[in-house]
Amino acid sequence: MKHLRVKLIRKILENGIAVFLVAGFLVTGLWSQGRTEDKTLTLPLGPKQLRGRFIRLESGQLYSARKGKPVSFEAMLKEMKKARLIHVGETHDDLEMHEMQFRIIEALYRQDPNLAIGLEQVTVDLQPVLDRWVAGELDEVSFLREISWYVTWNFNFKYYQKIFDFAREHRLPIFALNAPRNLISKVRMQGYEALSDEEKRIIPPLDLSQQEHRLLIRTIFESEEIPPQMKGANLDSMFEALYRAQVAWDETMGRNAVRAAEATGRRVVVLAGSGHMLYSLGLNLRAGLLSRLPQVTVIGVQVAEGQSLRVSRGLADFIYGVKFRDYPAYPAVSINLKKVEGLNNLVVASRPTEPLARASGLEKGDVILSVAGKEVSEVNDFRMILAGFNWGEEVKIKVLRSGEVLTLNLKLDPSLLKDKKD
Repeated sequence: MKHLRVKLIRKILENGIAVFLVAGFLVTGLWSQGRTEDKTLTLPLGPKQLRGRFIRLESGQLYSARKGKPVSFEAMLKEMKKARLIHVGETHDDLEMHEMQFRIIEALYRQDPNLAIGLEQVTVDLQPVLDRWVAGELDEVSFLREISWYVTWNFNFKYYQKIFDFAREHRLPIFALNAPRNLISKVRMQGYEALSDEEKRIIPPLDLSQQEHRLLIRTIFESEEIPPQMKGANLDSMFEALYRAQVAWDETMGRNAVRAAEATGRRVVVLAGSGHMLYSLGLNLRAGLLSRLPQVTVIGVQVAEGQSLRVSRGLADFIYGVKFRDYPAYPAVSINLKKVEGLNNLVVASRPTEPLARASGLEKGDVILSVAGKEVSEVNDFRMILAGFNWGEEVKIKVLRSGEVLTLNLKLDPSLLKDKKD
């Protein structure tokens, strides 16, 4: 996983993608190597009485940080009964973590149906679409199109489907917590003061003075394998830009979670990348500074089966071991597409570097004529079609290249991902 993290950084730098996306890769999911200790997980942070105290985390076990030992799921529910904000972290492409999120939501609903859900995955401008989903006004395909799921989020909807279906079935309000990406980019590039008054109503003032949070993010940022372009004189300025973006996310989501709880009187289960919750220094810290609402944080960490991992007890209120897997439950194919004026078709914007797409033979400039026999003109629709295929299957992509029509085979073969782990 550490090697994958570094490859993603290099890819971002090589392609000139906005650096704030580094924060998305590094910090929205909890990066553990699965097999060896990650210093991010053992920092002297969190509640003072738990600093320097550790657990040996094993796959399949749930631990209470306060007790420093395994507890049952039912015991955890009993302890979180008074919490108004329940933060449940995730690594976005880890199905087991999403299953835990669903299990917690379902159990809390049985405990008290006065429940709501807050999502990092959706930006506040798309709240009306969430409302229509909960009201039963949209089927799944219409919902994914209206919310542009595979553009605004781009992780397979199947990871979250049970949660969305449960919310609609029981009419549980779902609240968008996140800020639009263009505003985060503006904060990163120009600073908070560059925002207009209207934009500042979406992103609250940034408290950049939380030194322990800075230590956490800097530790993640300063991987020993950071490429040369990110070292030296550029490192500090790049980190400050990244840190502004990270705090903008956390301030916005923390405030919106509090607003959801206070406006509805409901308990709110907040679903976000674990990096926004580690050591209670992210969105949960920002929520705590705004309100006295009782909170609890639950985080999963990947651990290789049959092994254990040393983890700080300050990481979260409850920590559970997730079985480390060599590849995600659903294929993720990274193809950079663009629209060209005067052309209805999508065009490949850059030669794919991700293994699955690269092996298909796609090249920069290819005009997409069809995918799986369907003509598409929108990136979201293209990705929706790909998301419908699973490991072991093939997707035929017809392209126009230099005046010639070619049919390429996109093989969803997990063995092609081997180089990501080397």
